[in-house]
Amino acid sequence: MPIFKSQQPDISVPWHLPIWTWLFDSEYSPLTKFPAKDVKGFTNAVTKEHLSYADIKTHSTHLSTVLRKNYGLQEGETVSLFSPNTVWYPVAMFGTLRAGGVVSGASPAYGIDEMTYALQKAESKILFTVPSSMEIAATAAKNAGIPKERIFLLEGQLEGYKTMAELLSEGKTYGDDEQIPQFKLPAGKKNKDICGFLSFSSGTTGLPKAVMIAHSNVIAQCLQVEQITPETLRRILAVLPLFHITGLVHQLHLPVLLNANVYMLPSFTMDSMYQTVQDYKLEEMLLVPPILIRMVREKEILKKYDLSSLKRFSSGAAPLSAEILELLQQTFPQTAKGEGSGFKQGYGMTESCSCITAHPPSKYDYKYAFRVGTVVASTEVKILDPETGKECDIGEPGEICARGPQIVMGYLNNEKATSETFDKDGFLHTGDIGKIDEEGLISIVDRAKELIKVKGEQVAPAELEDLLLGHPDVEDVAALGIPDEYAGERPKAYIVLQKEKRSNPEESAKKLFKHVQAKKVRHKWVKEIEIVDEIPKSASGKILRRVLRDMAKNGNRGLVIRDDSPKAKL
Repeated sequence: MPIFKSQQPDISVPWHLPIWTWLFDSEYSPLTKFPAKDVKGFTNAVTKEHLSYADIKTHSTHLSTVLRKNYGLQEGETVSLFSPNTVWYPVAMFGTLRAGGVVSGASPAYGIDEMTYALQKAESKILFTVPSSMEIAATAAKNAGIPKERIFLLEGQLEGYKTMAELLSEGKTYGDDEQIPQFKLPAGKKNKDICGFLSFSSGTTGLPKAVMIAHSNVIAQCLQVEQITPETLRRILAVLPLFHITGLVHQLHLPVLLNANVYMLPSFTMDSMYQTVQDYKLEEMLLVPPILIRMVREKEILKKYDLSSLKRFSSGAAPLSAEILELLQQTFPQTAKGEGSGFKQGYGMTESCSCITAHPPSKYDYKYAFRVGTVVASTEVKILDPETGKECDIGEPGEICARGPQIVMGYLNNEKATSETFDKDGFLHTGDIGKIDEEGLISIVDRAKELIKVKGEQVAPAELEDLLLGHPDVEDVAALGIPDEYAGERPKAYIVLQKEKRSNPEESAKKLFKHVQAKKVRHKWVKEIEIVDEIPKSASGKILRRVLRDMAKNGNRGLVIRDDSPKAKL
């Protein structure tokens, strides 16, 4: 049976350490390995507010104490974070972990229904947010049974809500001797047995599920990526959202292990991003394709800044076209020459705690950029023919399956979905179709799974279908992704209207666009509606999305109505 192993040396996972101990009180910690003056930290790139990793250790100690002693947080209970990027996010995260809690991050763009769902699914007991998100946070918390006195502000002030600063002050009053002890693994347990994070993913199909990420998964992934990270990468740009698996691993944990400075953008603009690269002379930018596309298309903004320090781009979440890769080389010629320059990307999903594959430094050249890298350390990949289940050999496309210490525990309270996605041999079935070449590089050639990928964010067709089916104008619906140059894909809905609504389909379509916009975060908004007579389905009732795609290719189309609202830029 062809199982493809990593070309990298195996990592040694410290199975006895929970994350907080590993990063702040062990031989791996920068606080142990470096003099105090050389310890780095998190910086707000706009306000310049800075918290060193020593500060994070102190603050998270005080926070863990107050959460436990004053607010009754128990080991294994969940704390949700609903916030844009801020230097106080890691304080809340690490404080929760030190107390033995579980951290669940949520997109700051969520609406009330989505946030309520996230809080209920994660069984959250405490919520951290910011003033600008409080209206949604407070309503969702009420819906989920979280009392007002357990909603806290990471930063800023709002009457009636306790702030992080006040919580830390309360924790400090207990003195050094009365802080709670750091969380230790229960007797007989390893860190792979303890859930540290709940992140939401649609997996390969269906509504969002809470992915259980063990302490060991994050530790292993950090050690895997550290192994292929240039020693010069000690200044890291944090543009991507912290709640996303990429932000969680590569902007919140890995930099602590590397003792790297992290420069966070609280809100994204091209100007603030370029200013940060210029100010701190950053050599690498970890971005998603829509931002890279803007970088090569919006030349006037670029002219205002000196990005000569930039040596390479790091990307993931969605493929980049040959045209954009060529434009990147032309626009930033210094990234196409010299040691350590080029383009790298990682491939994975929330269920693999970020990367299954990544480009090692020897493969940063742009000629490798169409592939998603080599298998990371201590990881095995097999490729299965989706029709027969046969193991594929080099060059043969099939579903990518991966096994390694970064593969997560499964889905919270969902044994069915867990058994469908993770097989009895420990392999994660990604739902992606790919192949491996003689150099060990993997290419993604198709997606077997139904997910729509918008700017690297997952959109589950079933989620949109459920929402649209609830509208009185809709008799039946199917959703799928259509190509979009900027976002990769956008959602499209095929709609069968109720009989009494068929005389004015444009009016119904307008209502449906607004319905989705009122209920869902922006990347889930439907861009196009096609009015059809019926939704093709199998004998078992499964929507035949392939048939819908073939209809479009063959020019067999119903009435197509597009939402021409202006596009939101990142």
